[in-house]
Amino acid sequence: QVQLVESGGGSVQAGGSLRLSCAASGFTVSNYCMGWFHQAPGKGREGVAAIHSNGVISYYADSVKGRFTIPKDNAKNTLYLQMNSLKPEDTGMYYCAAYTESSGGACFRGLYNHWGQGTQVTVSS
Repeated sequence: QVQLVESGGGSVQAGGSLRLSCAASGFTVSNYCMGWFHQAPGKGREGVAAIHSNGVISYYADSVKGRFTIPKDNAKNTLYLQMNSLKPEDTGMYYCAAYTESSGGACFRGLYNHWGQGTQVTVSS
């Protein structure tokens, strides 16, 4: 059974950093495309970062380029979202997601079939 469990959210002041974790079970993160989504209060869910199954090719939304990175730790079967220089507009729920139907970069086309429950990030000015 596939499961994604996020952790690491919290409250931080603008300019600070947080690292979100997404512990995966039921599949191997090194084999599949994965991503992170952000849902601001009262808004829809938007993709902020994704990483190809090869662990090399990544995608970042313009709003987070140069501030966020999406590393994977294959030994721990965990995906991370390293968030630096946080801004108040980064506030919201963050969700981890994966596409496990095939390896490669399918999630770059918006394909995901498993989601975590989310973790809350609050950035104060």
